Amino acid sequence: MQIHGSCHCGAISFTADIDPERVTVCHCSDCQALSGAPMRAIVRAPIDQFQLQGNPKAYVKTAQSGQRRAQVFCPECGTPLYGSEAVNPQHVVIRLGCVAERAQLPPRKQIWTRSAMPWIHDLESVPAFAEGS
Repeated sequence: MQIHGSCHCGAISFTADIDPERVTVCHCSDCQALSGAPMRAIVRAPIDQFQLQGNPKAYVKTAQSGQRRAQVFCPECGTPLYGSEAVNPQHVVIRLGCVAERAQLPPRKQIWTRSAMPWIHDLESVPAFAEGS
């Protein structure tokens, strides 16, 4: 499936061919801190099937897994775009929050659940509003 994405301000955009069966929710503490959320939805794409327009910035961090990972974001608005191996990347791990087709990409698995917030599965009991509060 081809997907399209961009940062919040539009300075960076991309297209990628992905396998929708590989959509994952990650609960690791790195994803929590780097996204500012209790989890992050992601999908992996081969680097040769990822086309980027614009000039993002990268921050290299040793991940919870022990791998050195580049965290790539827009230098203008700060939108997290994707992650990849820090050296010789073979794949990008796209952040679904910046993908136009995100509503069509339900997660197929969850990883790093030992770091998941204990209340994450109790959201059905929390009052919900279609817009604002």
